Amino acid sequence: MLYLRSTVGYFIAGLFAMGVWATLWNTYGLLGGFAAALIIIGPMWYMNHYVGLIQNDNDAAYVDMALGIAVAGTMRDAFMNGFDTVVDSLPTLSLVILGGVLGGTVAAFIEKDMAKKDAETDKLFDTSTVAATIEKDESPKKAN
Repeated sequence: MLYLRSTVGYFIAGLFAMGVWATLWNTYGLLGGFAAALIIIGPMWYMNHYVGLIQNDNDAAYVDMALGIAVAGTMRDAFMNGFDTVVDSLPTLSLVILGGVLGGTVAAFIEKDMAKKDAETDKLFDTSTVAATIEKDESPKKAN
């Protein structure tokens, strides 16, 4: 059921983005593009992520609704203009995938560095060490 629910979320996001965005942009120009971002992406994000139509597990790769929008756009153009357009778009898709891999790699390095700094901070402010030091200092002194 989770797979079906996610597929419906991706489908709805892709359908609205590919069906409405271009119309708003063509009609109202740049302002229409911004309006489309608010009108389409905002509610779709709320539905898919906040309400939970698309669920991403902590131990799995994160798949955003942008994947559904990308697949919808690619397939829409393939059905409208022929599947040769998919072959023509392969260089662009390859660069997008490469950018995603590089971005994910950089994010992983940043996350590791942040975890290392958090561990150093925790070690510096370890409450058990502080409590033991206070107890040791407050222990009765032996008289000579």
